[in-house]
Amino acid sequence: MPNHVYKVIEIVGSSTVSTDDAIRAAVDKAGQSIRHLNWFEVVETRGHIQDGKVAHFQVTLKIGFRIED
Repeated sequence: MPNHVYKVIEIVGSSTVSTDDAIRAAVDKAGQSIRHLNWFEVVETRGHIQDGKVAHFQVTLKIGFRIED
């Protein structure tokens, strides 16, 4: 089995629905331009408040992907 090298990027997903939806949106968007996505790690969760209510959930993710041989 060959050794692999990975790169890690940090992105922020947002959603008006939930943190899970924000994570899925971020991973889906990253997958449109990056191949070989392998894992993600939630490093921060925060939100945007408007008129005293939660307007957006924001989730910062580290995403790891394998660099092609």
